[in-house]
Amino acid sequence: MKTIFRILPIFFLISIFSCSDQDDDIFVPDPNLEVQDFIWKGLNLYYYWQDDVADLQDDRFTSQDAYQEFLGGYPNPEDLFDHLLSPEDRFSFITDDYIELQDAREGNFDSNGMAFGLIGYNDSNKVNGYVRYVLPGSDAEQKGITRGDLFTGVNGTPLNRDNYFDLLFGPDSRQYILDMGAYNTANEIVANGETVTLVKTPTTENPVFITKTISLANGVTAGYLMYNRFTASFDRELNAAFGDLKSQGATELILDLRYNPGGSVNTSANLASMITGQFDNQLFTKLRYNSKIEATLSDAATNYNFRNTLSGQAINSLMLTRLYVITTARTASASELIINGLDPYIEVIQVGDVTTGKNEASITLYDSPSFRFNDEGLNPNHTWAMQPLVSKNENSIGFSDYTSGFTPEAPLKEDFRNLGVLGSTTEPLLAKALQQIDPSIQAKSPYPTPLGAEELFGSEWHPLLKNDMYLDPGH
Repeated sequence: MKTIFRILPIFFLISIFSCSDQDDDIFVPDPNLEVQDFIWKGLNLYYYWQDDVADLQDDRFTSQDAYQEFLGGYPNPEDLFDHLLSPEDRFSFITDDYIELQDAREGNFDSNGMAFGLIGYNDSNKVNGYVRYVLPGSDAEQKGITRGDLFTGVNGTPLNRDNYFDLLFGPDSRQYILDMGAYNTANEIVANGETVTLVKTPTTENPVFITKTISLANGVTAGYLMYNRFTASFDRELNAAFGDLKSQGATELILDLRYNPGGSVNTSANLASMITGQFDNQLFTKLRYNSKIEATLSDAATNYNFRNTLSGQAINSLMLTRLYVITTARTASASELIINGLDPYIEVIQVGDVTTGKNEASITLYDSPSFRFNDEGLNPNHTWAMQPLVSKNENSIGFSDYTSGFTPEAPLKEDFRNLGVLGSTTEPLLAKALQQIDPSIQAKSPYPTPLGAEELFGSEWHPLLKNDMYLDPGH
């Protein structure tokens, strides 16, 4: 985050590693260990749990030789990274290609346009897939894939818990043949003999997926916004969507975050300001860091406030005092931050399922003297970067304890056997949310027969983005 690097004095960066005799020279390890050196020093400075990890303590090594011997014990940089993580950490990751990570941050990545969920059964090893939605203009749309379609295998191989990840996310998944499925007479999903070849191509996904207003019988105009990732490069499009809702007279808002795994903290603050507008410059969320970083930071660096402008333009605020949020177990990170940050200010009514429970934020660290990308000292020898958790967020009244997720006031789990059409007033979760505004609306009850299965991570698990809440350089 820009403010962190700006206010950290250079002597602080230099002093993150020194040997016991306080040698003035900065230790440079064997060139074969430069990635490992970057990993240790970056985590030693920024990692949220640095205080608790024995091998990340400032006095861990008594000499340069001891430090180099330790790094040499992990020839694979990923193994060292994993070793240094706290058992509490569920989300930090490392990549050997920060260019791909940067592209994904902007919403640019390879995709065939099919957003899917996966079901793992309790009584067998098999896995089935279903389509959640399809990106406009994508290969999947052109091939006729639609929400609710079922699939059982890839390239003629039935999906199971041991192979589904490699088949759908692995290095050979750029193009695959999807084996489609249907229900048999026993109401089981089986292959139906149909196949569809899907190809991943460079794709830019606009996360503002559906924007519309719904006129209810009680005279209320409800806005509906389905938002699928907190992507900072689409903040203007998000603001434009709120302009549309405002011009159409929306006095209530249903924010659909059912498939939103998170993203930019700054975008979350922007969205909260679009929903409200009456709390300008008041605290939306505060980030807490490890003791080493916390001691160096001012409120300007840790606080994200409500605001009334976005890149010099007025934010289109709805001035709402109540918000309806659709959530599922895939709703995470910056999505949960919306719920937590708004809760002290307005009524937040949650519809759907319990959320993931991710209250930490991360930053991207690069191998440079400041750990920033736009640094003249960026190491040209490799493209490794880390995305470690560096902070936990708390709202304006200090609450941050939601690692078990937020529980909905109006519970209803999405069931792939009864998905409905996104944006339709008869779609089960949207109907349930509308019912909270207009009790005369008939919302469907949960599917009567238990599924006997569990949701696995589907396409929301991007190989690089994962369930991420990250800090923007522009804050």
